[in-house]
Amino acid sequence: MTTPKIGKPVRGSRTGRPIMVALDLLGRRAALRVLWELRGDALTFRALQEAAATNPALLNTRLKELREAGLVDHEGGYHLTGEGRALLAAMQPLSAWAEGWGGGRRPAARRASSK
Repeated sequence: MTTPKIGKPVRGSRTGRPIMVALDLLGRRAALRVLWELRGDALTFRALQEAAATNPALLNTRLKELREAGLVDHEGGYHLTGEGRALLAAMQPLSAWAEGWGGGRRPAARRASSK
């Protein structure tokens, strides 16, 4: 799978509109987890692999895509770029909405095991 690019067809869009490109990139396995784990200090590859609980091949692929998209850089360890930090900030309202939407609900698997 190639890195999604604005103006090029991506999953769900033949036009490659920026929002569809972003959703394609962020919807890839472990992409959001990698971004989340980089919200603080820079991490080495091994530390990021452990934090994101993923395998080296998948992590390499996601880092390549996120670097090409300008969200992650590797200088003194992997870290978010200004665009990466802006993305996480832009997602805060979605996170707040999800908390309200989820309310006090617990995932079904946890409810069943707590009985």
